[in-house]
Amino acid sequence: MPLFKKRTVGKPGEWYYCLEHKKVEEGPECPAKDRFGPYATRKEAEHAMATARERNLEWENDPKWHDAPAGGAGDDD
Repeated sequence: MPLFKKRTVGKPGEWYYCLEHKKVEEGPECPAKDRFGPYATRKEAEHAMATARERNLEWENDPKWHDAPAGGAGDDD
């Protein structure tokens, strides 16, 4: 008997977007590695990919998350 059981049944009202099947699910039907969520509404889950793209773009353009020093190289006066 395994130590940990996989939770396959979600709470009512939990919505997920399955990356494998490209569809919205109520409750986790697919493994966690294949889904985004939980979302509060079906509409939020439907827009999961757009939300991820927006967040990735914000992160890529956020100066706090770049490894390069703010002043640039060679500013060690």
